[in-house]
Amino acid sequence: MTIQLLPARVPFADELARYADRPAVFAGDLVLSYRELADRVGAVAARLGPLRRLVALAAANDLDSLVAYLAALSAGHPLLLVPADKPAALQSLVAAYDPDVVMRPGDGEPVLEKRRPGSRHELHPELALLLSTSGSTGTPKLVRLSHENLQANAEAIAEYLSIGTGDRAATTLPMHYCYGLSVINSHLLRGAGLVLTDLSVVDPCFWELFRSRRATSFAAVPYTFELLERVGFPGMDLPSLRYLTQAGGRLDPDTVVRYAGLGRRRGWDLFVMYGQTEATARMAYLPPDLAAGNPGMIGVPVPGGAFRIDPVPGLADGELVYTGPNVMLGYAGNPADLAAGRTIEELRTGDLARQHPSGLYEVVGRRSRFVKIVGLRIDLGQVERILAALGVPAAAAGSDHRLVIAVEGGHEPGLLAKTLAREIGLPRTAIGVHAVERLPRLPTGKLDYAAVLALDAPEPAEPRSGPADGPDDVRTILAETLERSDVGEDDTFVSLGGDSLSYVAASLRLERALGSLPPDWHLRTVRELAPRPQQRRRMRRFFAPLEAGIVLRAVAIVFIIGTHAHLFHWPGMAHVLMAVAGYNFARFQLNGGRLSRLRRQLRSLGRIVVPSLAFIAFAYLATDRYSPANLVLLNSFLGPETWTTQWDFWFIEMLVYVLGAMAVLLAVPWADRAERRFPLAFPLALTAAGLLTRFGIVELSVPKPAPVLWLFALGWAIARARTLPQRAAVSAIAALAVPGFFGDPARDATILAGILVLAWLPAVPVPAGLHRLLALLASSSLYAYLTHWLVYPGLAPISPALAVAASLAAGAAYWALCLWLTNTVRRRRTAGAGTGPKGRG
Repeated sequence: MTIQLLPARVPFADELARYADRPAVFAGDLVLSYRELADRVGAVAARLGPLRRLVALAAANDLDSLVAYLAALSAGHPLLLVPADKPAALQSLVAAYDPDVVMRPGDGEPVLEKRRPGSRHELHPELALLLSTSGSTGTPKLVRLSHENLQANAEAIAEYLSIGTGDRAATTLPMHYCYGLSVINSHLLRGAGLVLTDLSVVDPCFWELFRSRRATSFAAVPYTFELLERVGFPGMDLPSLRYLTQAGGRLDPDTVVRYAGLGRRRGWDLFVMYGQTEATARMAYLPPDLAAGNPGMIGVPVPGGAFRIDPVPGLADGELVYTGPNVMLGYAGNPADLAAGRTIEELRTGDLARQHPSGLYEVVGRRSRFVKIVGLRIDLGQVERILAALGVPAAAAGSDHRLVIAVEGGHEPGLLAKTLAREIGLPRTAIGVHAVERLPRLPTGKLDYAAVLALDAPEPAEPRSGPADGPDDVRTILAETLERSDVGEDDTFVSLGGDSLSYVAASLRLERALGSLPPDWHLRTVRELAPRPQQRRRMRRFFAPLEAGIVLRAVAIVFIIGTHAHLFHWPGMAHVLMAVAGYNFARFQLNGGRLSRLRRQLRSLGRIVVPSLAFIAFAYLATDRYSPANLVLLNSFLGPETWTTQWDFWFIEMLVYVLGAMAVLLAVPWADRAERRFPLAFPLALTAAGLLTRFGIVELSVPKPAPVLWLFALGWAIARARTLPQRAAVSAIAALAVPGFFGDPARDATILAGILVLAWLPAVPVPAGLHRLLALLASSSLYAYLTHWLVYPGLAPISPALAVAASLAAGAAYWALCLWLTNTVRRRRTAGAGTGPKGRG
């Protein structure tokens, strides 16, 4: 056992108390001052003891992890940082490096597992931190960083970002990732605040937190900008935002120009940055005022750093070499390397670069991004640039035998392969182009080139059945439910295009896999849904909660058909379904930018219109009960004023009218902005407008069905009501508006009860054995509504119960048929586009 005294510490971690009562950390409802943070750090440092030891920390974006990280740095213990959500990575590195102490987040304070009283390692006095390279986790190859590296890079970043005590950064990147860690270091150096969160930028709760804590910045990787477009970031009102930083890979120039202009108009700056773990994080930055005019540049060296370009034989551009106090000590491949001092003085980045007359540097490719195929040297970066010039986002990988390219969007792979063969001189047979919905990425947002290569690999084995063990199993469920092959750890059900029609199947499968689901699971990422160990062996109870919206849909269709078949008399449930439709519209159709919202809304509308028109056409041809007005869903305008069989499909018509009107309304820029800025007030305004027709103040040209916009808007408002007073206000509006709607107290009471259940009961306890049945009824409710008009009339005189059961079975069969046809068409289209094997990518 080696006994070593504690050496010098990292100053920004050791001097926290100098900022006294300045707010340091915002973690949930807790606000911690620098003095209080220093006290907590000191307490954990004391628990680590006076002998210098190798410490491994399984880190998350939480207070315990932050305190543990700072305690190790302030006390001089070399720290090996790994992600808390990847136990396999922690296990691998613990096996490889045998740390003396393992720390994990606990319940209010870090948990320390002391594996020995001293240390078995020789630890170099300058060694402070060990990080995995290039976003990888679990690999034995680590970057060795010194106390000076961490302090110098934090100072350089704080200088060019002008970080002050009034700044507050939201932690949008993992703590174990060097970029995310640099945000923490640079802000603590200057006495700024950290808004600790692991929420994704696609989660509305993240933006509520950002506004409430008056955060001034957040960090983004290229993939983050795709997510920002989905949630409508360009239209958000963020008065406290001072700057946005980008690193973690090359951001395409068009996006740089667009966001630089957006920032200029909104009063914040865009900092495009360049770095590597081997340089502790940052090596260069592009001044914001130069971004729009130089969107392809990495900019200038950070303060204290310098570049040079060394020639590379056979290439026009040379390799970028960086020097500065933030250059790592060297690599570690095993525990013996922890005793080594500095083994390199400069960092050969592996990037090919050029310097422009303006003094700005541009990275044009990677030395290692070359392959030799049939004797030709192929620049994979150039392949991507050729396709980018054609407007095709792509990721290129390759071996000595074949060039493999993933292209995003609905492009024709064969045509692109021919174009590339002509441009770069390769035989067509040596190029494989695969169309994917989204380019595969690592958790850090960088392109996943291993996944690109795997597109040419044999079809992977079918996933195992049984309970989920982690993100891959959650990913499999979403991929199969939504027929997506590109589900990543940062995707959510909503971001993947899920809607109310696919929600039921996904929620039931996830519930069986995970044991229980949070109410906002559809907004949580695959990583966030991964089960904790204690979830994996949860005993199933006889009664288990099922989401109220699912129960209402299942119960409503039974009551609707049962009433029509005269099994019992319980009207009003169709109008409850209209409120449920508004509730689901708000949950699934209002994420992303204006155009992506519109696409999602039209796609969802199509999933109602197409099966409805197909069945109504069949009913029109098979019976004499319907008219041409039914075929085009215009009976409400053109049909008879008296109730006849032609009014059977009124609910479908009214739902299509309302959804279509909402799609048109929200496609208008000012309406889109208003809905984002006033998420609850907007549907309440629509409710008020609908109540004008409900109370007859405004007369509609639709002759027969009672007005339903206000019910749809009330359901929408329920989904947006986040607090108890807000839910109470929406409930009060329902209590005032519903009575007297039909003049039938029982019917009105049914509608009001359904709305109140939706508002106040996120889930309803039902026998666990009924979950699958209720899910089937809810999923097929629209289809059962369509088909029952042709099924129950012939059976009701014989047995009303048989009529109801047959109607529900017919609806389930029609739902299954439509689902099979949709998936078959999608698979054939995907196969025709050359998407490649099913799986991530």
